[in-house]
Amino acid sequence: MITEIEDYFTKGCGRCDRFATPDCSTRQWSQGLDDLRQICLDAGLVETVKWGHPCYMHGDRNVVIFGAFRGDFRLTFFNAALMQDPCGVLERQGQNTRYPDMIRFVDSAQVARMKAVILSYLKEAIDYAEAGIKPPKDESEVNLPDELVDALDADPELAEAFRSLTPGRRKSYAINLNSAKNPETRTSRIVKFRPKILAGKGALER
Repeated sequence: MITEIEDYFTKGCGRCDRFATPDCSTRQWSQGLDDLRQICLDAGLVETVKWGHPCYMHGDRNVVIFGAFRGDFRLTFFNAALMQDPCGVLERQGQNTRYPDMIRFVDSAQVARMKAVILSYLKEAIDYAEAGIKPPKDESEVNLPDELVDALDADPELAEAFRSLTPGRRKSYAINLNSAKNPETRTSRIVKFRPKILAGKGALER
């Protein structure tokens, strides 16, 4: 996966063999992604790279992240449970996604047309981050570390696979990750665990 922000906008995320080729999904949506990037910067967000994608932060809080696919590209909000969605533009990533958390674009020109709406939604999310407001924890779920929550928010495929796991398998990942003392270790473990989660396995399964 990439670690330099400019690589995403010129080559892609580095997750598949279409990286740095004209067939990369980021090339298909280059104008829309560039416009989204500028809107996020205009909103005062700090640009970083996480999980191979552009991630925009306020203070130490993740606010939104980009994703590009064959059929669309997306602006996904962290802490989506807080978003009010007055314009009804947020969609769920998949059938197992708990809250509508993304704006989906199927035309690069949509971004410019929706600039005012996007900025208003970013301002709402920034205000929550500024105030330190987070969604209430789901008591039915094991205590997931922040790094895993953020990774699931950033990776729709991983989120769907994780939520499809049995409760015991989800718990195995929570226990393993929570045992790590520092965020860097938890993040590196999540990257290594990704293929197992996609395969429907628990942390200790081969």
